[in-house]
Amino acid sequence: MRGLFRMLLISFLLAGCSGEDANGPGEVRWDRESCTRCAMAIGDRHFSAQVRGGMAGQKTRLYKFDDIGCAVVWLDGQPWKDDVRTEIWVTDQQSGEWIDARLASYVAGKVTPMDYGLGAQLEVSPGAMDFSGAMEHIHAVDARKHLHGGGHQHPAPN
Repeated sequence: MRGLFRMLLISFLLAGCSGEDANGPGEVRWDRESCTRCAMAIGDRHFSAQVRGGMAGQKTRLYKFDDIGCAVVWLDGQPWKDDVRTEIWVTDQQSGEWIDARLASYVAGKVTPMDYGLGAQLEVSPGAMDFSGAMEHIHAVDARKHLHGGGHQHPAPN
């Protein structure tokens, strides 16, 4: 019995050290984890995002965000952003289920944690944007509001 326990323990440890990357979104401890970019609590189950990625030759890692805007702006600063292993996940604004951000349709005018205003969904609706359009929207909001770090906003010039 003791030998079986040792074999199971060794197998478990070796599986955890494998070179294989994980994929897909991870579990979020709502209201207990902070956004990688702005450090605010991730609490809204309908507007959060995750990015999985990393440098070539290294295992990927999961990063969690309170708003798709934080994820997109943060990812822009990563040297591995265009790596084929990079995954972006966003919660569906209606169901809260994780969906591939690149396949989602984005609706503007939503009240979101960092005020980027985009809700993601799988269904295409009139006036909705694809991921490319959503990125343009996010960059325009970021440039206009100068959102960065902990959500600090610069005062408007006189």
